[in-house]
Amino acid sequence: MTGILSLMLAVPLVAALACLFVSASGARWIALAGTLIDFALGIVLWANYDIGGAQWQFVEYAPVFSRFAWALGIDGIALMLIMLSVFLMPICIVASWTSIEKRVPEYMAAFLLMETLMIGVFMAQDIFLFYIFFEAGLIPMFLIIGIWGGANRIYASYKFFLYTLVGSLLMLVAMLWMVNFAGTTSIPKLLATDFPAQAQTWLWLAFFASFAVKMPMWPVHTWLPDAHVQAPTAGSVILAGVLLKLGGYGFVRFSLPMFPEASNEFFWLVMGLSMVAIVYTSLVALVQNDMKKLIAYSSVAHMAFVTIGIFAFNRQGLEGALIVMLSHGLVSGALFLCVGVIYDRLHTREIDRYGGLANNMPAYAVLFLLFTMASVGLPGTGGFVGEFLSLIGSYRASSLVGAVATTGIILGAAYMLYLYWRVAYGTSRNPDAAAMPDLNARELVSLGAIAAVVLWMGIYPESFLAPMRNDVGLLMARVERAAPSGDAHLAKSSNVPAASAAHETAAEGAHH
Repeated sequence: MTGILSLMLAVPLVAALACLFVSASGARWIALAGTLIDFALGIVLWANYDIGGAQWQFVEYAPVFSRFAWALGIDGIALMLIMLSVFLMPICIVASWTSIEKRVPEYMAAFLLMETLMIGVFMAQDIFLFYIFFEAGLIPMFLIIGIWGGANRIYASYKFFLYTLVGSLLMLVAMLWMVNFAGTTSIPKLLATDFPAQAQTWLWLAFFASFAVKMPMWPVHTWLPDAHVQAPTAGSVILAGVLLKLGGYGFVRFSLPMFPEASNEFFWLVMGLSMVAIVYTSLVALVQNDMKKLIAYSSVAHMAFVTIGIFAFNRQGLEGALIVMLSHGLVSGALFLCVGVIYDRLHTREIDRYGGLANNMPAYAVLFLLFTMASVGLPGTGGFVGEFLSLIGSYRASSLVGAVATTGIILGAAYMLYLYWRVAYGTSRNPDAAAMPDLNARELVSLGAIAAVVLWMGIYPESFLAPMRNDVGLLMARVERAAPSGDAHLAKSSNVPAASAAHETAAEGAHH
């Protein structure tokens, strides 16, 4: 399987170039073909990934100049995020099929370029290659919002660009110091480097400045609602589905394993900001009248579950955070598609203009309900698995954090069910909304595909957890020395009699 990662990066890039030389119709088909080929390659990658094998697989290395190299490779965590990206991309192309009418070839090229840059972030094994992919991904998203967005698109695109760029400049300075200290740009080698505790503090803060904006964490989240509201539907899907996950991936790949002592030092900073985000943005979501804004604020609240899980310093929290990232990527993407479906028909996102859609759009109402429930964390959906594990992890780290985070589940149910009730139930408040046709085949296929994976993740999460388990174990071994002592007073296996410990292990194995 040598070269498959480079091939996955090349396919959308070549397709993007091809789009620029054909008609609008030709560009649509080339973009769809390119993203489907990449999805097929992703399935091949997953099928050939050895779960019990080496940490880094499908490794490619070619020196470029000095210390910089074209170095690619993936572990289980990167594999799952690549699969999320290549799965959502063809759905975004299909969602844009009729709604984008101007500059179609350029639009499709921008999306394909973004696919290359996004999956490049997860594949990069050279720290500067990672930085190039991480930052360059801003450019196509900036163009997608700025050219094909709503009425206030210029303001939203510049705000998105400047917020995310400024934070990342500090990260670049930190990377230069790390490379100078360790004498290597290789991410696997940097992961094994023990940086001095004093330096870790400053390095952690520099990386935090970039990843916190990307997540986004409260209070640097204000660019997100604007970007979502102005972006075209597919832009919102990929922004919520994948681009927000780059921050979480950065925390898992860099902040926690490279600076464990500093991560412990700033434990309460992360937990404090996350607790505020869960409660505050959920309350803000409750009073929104714009559907996209409501879902955007819910994304900030969901991403707080990710940061709580990652910095809980235990396996349940970390596995929960990773599943929340995957599940939220699918569910929020699907919710934005649901908004896009009715926006294409009525050209308004105001909740008050709808009502009673279950009467004339039953298929839409059923799928919208499924994604609403997955967002709330209903058992049997991917949302439940991730949030449950994340809450267990947070409780083990701090009972206060666990208690506050749990209120997020209740508030999440409040704003999502309130949204669904106002849109789908009751009598129609608008004769135009009452006359809207149900889902067409194209919409049904794209929403149905996401629905199938959301249910698969909820019913059999092991298929998503298994590839990541070894990598989570390696990460925990690296950070255990710095783990904060929790106040939950849970029995430690070292204090449990041998027979009981063996029983616990067997039970855990059966659970997995």
